[in-house]
Amino acid sequence: MVRPDPAEPSADGTGMSADPRVVCAALVDEVGPDAVVVDADVLDAYRRDRATAVEPGHPLALVRARATGEVQATVRVAARYGVPVVPRGLGTGLSGGSTAVDGCIVLSTERMRTLVVDPAALVATVGPGVVNAELKEAARAHGLWYPPDPSSFEICSIGGNLATNAGGLCCVKYGVTTDYVLGLEVVLADGRAVRLGGRTIKDVAGYDLKRLFVGSEGTLGVITEATLRLRPAPPPASTVVATFPTLVRAGEAVTGIVSTVRPAMLELMDRAALAAVELVKPMGLDLDTAALLLARSDAGRDEADRIGAACEAAGATYVAVTDDPDEGELLLGARRMAIPCVERLGTVLIEDVGVPVPRIPELLAAVEGVATRHDTAIPVIGHAGDGNFHPLVTFDAADPGATARAAAAFDEIMDLALSLGGTVTGEHGVGVLKAAHLRAQLGDDVWELTRRVKQAFDPDGILNPGKWV
Repeated sequence: MVRPDPAEPSADGTGMSADPRVVCAALVDEVGPDAVVVDADVLDAYRRDRATAVEPGHPLALVRARATGEVQATVRVAARYGVPVVPRGLGTGLSGGSTAVDGCIVLSTERMRTLVVDPAALVATVGPGVVNAELKEAARAHGLWYPPDPSSFEICSIGGNLATNAGGLCCVKYGVTTDYVLGLEVVLADGRAVRLGGRTIKDVAGYDLKRLFVGSEGTLGVITEATLRLRPAPPPASTVVATFPTLVRAGEAVTGIVSTVRPAMLELMDRAALAAVELVKPMGLDLDTAALLLARSDAGRDEADRIGAACEAAGATYVAVTDDPDEGELLLGARRMAIPCVERLGTVLIEDVGVPVPRIPELLAAVEGVATRHDTAIPVIGHAGDGNFHPLVTFDAADPGATARAAAAFDEIMDLALSLGGTVTGEHGVGVLKAAHLRAQLGDDVWELTRRVKQAFDPDGILNPGKWV
């Protein structure tokens, strides 16, 4: 089990040594009794996210802020007493980014639910507690679309999406969260609220600080509002499904597809992931195949047929193209269910590695080898079109031997991704699970620069400590 390091006490003896009763009394006075929770059972529900292999600490209080002013008051109390602040959205993160540390204040933004769509400007003003699906629905009511599309879009918050720079199924063609951020309101470590960016599509005045906060996982500030770009709704999509006798053949199909077209979606599931979904929700998935590719095209049937032809050229055993939206949604539902279904099989260390598209076949073949060497089940799913894969290292946490093998497999896959010119995270964030691997990717010089940025924004180190900086 991985556990975030606790915050260091400050030089004047505050921090972890601060009297929790004094801190809680100050929170009640300055934030309000309705927003502050100290009940142990409630606190327990806010200690962790969905990174089940991460052991959380014990917070001294929870603040469920309803407005920017309450976030400011919370941070000011924390700064005064040197107490860590761990921001969180709806707790759907997969890397331990919102895992509590001992003696911290958990700052939840789930109640900050502003949602205003300006259809003429093609923007939405959104509070961090708004669910991704709610924003999509509000945009749809005006004939518009918010493209960032995590598999957990029905339960994840915009604040969490911003904190991790979430991607999802559509990002191969339409980009990730940061591509849709025009402006942010952020509360800094000293309690000041600042506005970054604005509502214009083009803006090159000064440093683009808003992009620095997107993906910073609450280590530089707390996002309290976002101005997000919307797009006109996409045209109807065709869906392509193909099965392959080996993972390498599926990887070769991906490289062939993206070298000629830009699908709206291109997803992969291996045999183990398919079996996990079929076990929970039987839908007739082919469990004899090594891998399934699921693609979508919103550029017309001709492009969909070209995707199918590329699959056949790579040795697919079955290819089908449909314009039926219900069939397409059924298959897409299977892909979205993959991680929750695999989680039913045991504890899961969820990798989030990315490699250059031409290296996909090597990655998939190597992950199979890692699973064999460590005698560990590693179902694989991923956003194949942009090289972002999720090997799901699955094990019995009650078995010390299995736990050790899983940890070794996890580390080996991280190293493998870097050796292929890739990254330790494409969209889930570094959090706790990948903190030990970040420096290897960045190198010493960039690591030091990263630390200096953190020091500039959070000199006392109170914002989400124990994570990646």
